[in-house]
Amino acid sequence: MSTAAVTDKRPSTLRAASLPRWTPWAIAAGSLVLGIGISLAAGLDSHIQWGLIAAVLFVLGTYGVAARVEGRRQAKDRVATSLVWVAFLLAVVPLVSLIWVTAARGVKVLDLHFLTHSMGVVADTEAGGGIYHAIIGSLEQVGLATLIGAPIGVLTAIYLVEYGRGRLAKAVTFFVDVMTGIPSIVAGLFILSLMLIFEMQPFGFAGSLALAILMMPVVVRSTEEMLKLVPNELREASLALGVPKWRTILKVVLPTSIGGITTGVMLAVARIAGETAPVLLLVFGNPFINNNPFEGAQASLPLYIYQQFANSAGSGAAYDRAWAASLTLIAFVMILNLVARGIARWKAPKTGR
Repeated sequence: MSTAAVTDKRPSTLRAASLPRWTPWAIAAGSLVLGIGISLAAGLDSHIQWGLIAAVLFVLGTYGVAARVEGRRQAKDRVATSLVWVAFLLAVVPLVSLIWVTAARGVKVLDLHFLTHSMGVVADTEAGGGIYHAIIGSLEQVGLATLIGAPIGVLTAIYLVEYGRGRLAKAVTFFVDVMTGIPSIVAGLFILSLMLIFEMQPFGFAGSLALAILMMPVVVRSTEEMLKLVPNELREASLALGVPKWRTILKVVLPTSIGGITTGVMLAVARIAGETAPVLLLVFGNPFINNNPFEGAQASLPLYIYQQFANSAGSGAAYDRAWAASLTLIAFVMILNLVARGIARWKAPKTGR
């Protein structure tokens, strides 16, 4: 028998020991059982404490088992993966819990009557009423804010990416960063100061102006990042053909990044849709239907939720209406995101073979 044949039959020694694929699931199950046992023995009643103890045991157990079988180097890699999964669960569990509680409590009074009637003469402590007036107010205020904030934000981002040079661009970037972190109450106080100067009464459009101020920096930042992702080769090819720069931006740059821009605008809309402080200062709330955002006080969904909790005086009917309005607001934001995804996919540049 030749030496080559003997060499081929030798087992490979380059492959190190490896844990089965089901090992993480087994460690997770064991950590969960052990964590519950430790928590019960210690007299801990909070499920959050149970989960945290189980998470710590999962990370430690993963390192111990992997270090014994695969070595310390591979164990560190598995610990990093375990920390990612633990962080993911820590982020998902509160979100799922929030949606579950809101849906469970909101469906008690959420029906067609609730969506098509206003509070009118119904007191906050009485049963009945609805959120039709709040839905109208939110749609008008958020819609007007989007019409104001989205174009200004997109045009500002285009200036910063395509034309911005020198001190002016640096100043604009600085103020956009500052506006991104300002509390919503500051935007409301700014518009309120103007209303007091001109002796104006609360009305829906004032809330839209404050919401537009909060929306613009988010749109600028998201649009700016999307425009930076467009390859410079596309711009250079268009300019090499003699196309003016403004037309290159309009026909090449924007269509290429329209999906990301639309998503950023919808994220900004989702943020301002839940703002309560500026609406409380400027719109003031109204239990009756007011279809005119330019005259008179107006309601909105976040303000309605706040008022139902604040003025409930322990009434179960008011709490039920607040939860139902919260569920409606979540559904509204979810629909906006679905619409944004549909528009982004529809307007995305087509790729060919």
